[in-house]
Amino acid sequence: MFKKVWSSIAEFLSDVRSELRKISYPTKSETIGSTTVVLLFCVIMSIYLSVVDSFLVWLISRIV
Repeated sequence: MFKKVWSSIAEFLSDVRSELRKISYPTKSETIGSTTVVLLFCVIMSIYLSVVDSFLVWLISRIV
């Protein structure tokens, strides 16, 4: 039984190693570009949501 468990663990680790070899990591320029896009999108969305929120507060205050 111990040999079966050990062989399962060894097979799993072998599979993990082979899958890790397939990974392609982004280059530095790709990482910087993607980060810039995400940060820019976050800034734009926060400004948009702030404007919409301000408008809705104004609208509700006029109604009430």
